[in-house]
Amino acid sequence: MSREPYRARWAGTDYEASADLVDGRLHLRLYGSAPADGFEKVAPGRFVRAVPAADCSAVWHVTTVCEWHGAPFLVHTAREAELLIEYTGGDALHAAGLGLERIERGVYRIWVKREEVSALSEKLVKIVSR
Repeated sequence: MSREPYRARWAGTDYEASADLVDGRLHLRLYGSAPADGFEKVAPGRFVRAVPAADCSAVWHVTTVCEWHGAPFLVHTAREAELLIEYTGGDALHAAGLGLERIERGVYRIWVKREEVSALSEKLVKIVSR
């Protein structure tokens, strides 16, 4: 499961990435797990380098999805052995029946143990390709 909402291909390698505007231009912070030229250590096993988005040959938006009790969910975030999942089934009565917390109209979430979910997978949508 990706920690960041984007993935970018830069200099022939794919990285987890996050986006930022710098002087009105889109830049991506690329995250690696090992030291590399131009990458700065920000935490143990976590290295970052900012590059202009225009220098990336591809950029994808990443979402993680799963099923819980047979219903479809988006993984919102994770902590230790738990996932915060958000119901995507569009049925408020079913969401209530599952015991989900209503965050706002049409948005239902719950913290669950990671081992309780099935069909955990990433969905990538390419947003830049050169």
